Amino acid sequence: MIIQYLMRTVLISVFFLALIAPFTFLAPTFVLPTPEVKNVVIAPVVKAKVKVVEQPLHNVKIPNFASISDVKTKKRQFFRYIYPAIAQENSNILMLRAEVSLMIETLFLEENLLADQQALLERLINKYKVNKKHSPLQQLNELLLRIDIVPAELVLVQAANESAWGTSRFARVGLNFFGMWCYKKGCGMVPRGRDYGAKHEVAAFNSLEHAVQRYLHNINTNHAYGVFRSIRGQLRAQEQPLSPQILATGLLRYSIRGTDYVLEITEMIRHNKVYFDKILSKPKPKVI
Repeated sequence: MIIQYLMRTVLISVFFLALIAPFTFLAPTFVLPTPEVKNVVIAPVVKAKVKVVEQPLHNVKIPNFASISDVKTKKRQFFRYIYPAIAQENSNILMLRAEVSLMIETLFLEENLLADQQALLERLINKYKVNKKHSPLQQLNELLLRIDIVPAELVLVQAANESAWGTSRFARVGLNFFGMWCYKKGCGMVPRGRDYGAKHEVAAFNSLEHAVQRYLHNINTNHAYGVFRSIRGQLRAQEQPLSPQILATGLLRYSIRGTDYVLEITEMIRHNKVYFDKILSKPKPKVI
């Protein structure tokens, strides 16, 4: 009996221990305090600006003048690039001038113009904006003032000045080395910062030759350069060379800077004479 009692007591004790034992391994969980969340300002995402490269309005491959760090090299390459177009167009003008001179001689001899001469005269009157009410001889003399060259030195320094030595947007995109404007929508490039309501654009060209032709025609026809043509005519009448420095004084209205612009152009002609001497050393066409 005693043994049975002891065994019963031991079994009951083991039973209770079995029930309690699993829970003795449980430890209280330590809970971290939750921090107070204040208003958080999220910085805006800044998108990187993508620089838009303006595509050329022509198919001409021009030198990258901006990449030329040496000043002398840049000047030499710039003048060599521009000069052939100037020489060619001045040559064309001199041939046309010879035709006009021949027609004047014909009328002085009291002879009639040939049919092809008369047709040419009519075309030139329209192209060079000569008064149609004047007599044929008056018209031809006016044409002789307008159909004439501009010295290459003057054209070259104006191109350099207006295009920042070929690095300007208008030179790169539109082959406009002379800062010429146009007034028909879509005729060229809209200047950045153009005044509200203004409609002018900077003209664009499809070739360097076309740009030079337009520049020379502008000088020879625009009423703003009447003084230039008058000075050139006086030099011709006195059989004097067409000095680029003297002729530059007739370009006061080419820039809003006026006198300062003319002084800068004449200084550029003087400073760059060493380049012109080399470029212009080739035989020149006969001046009529």
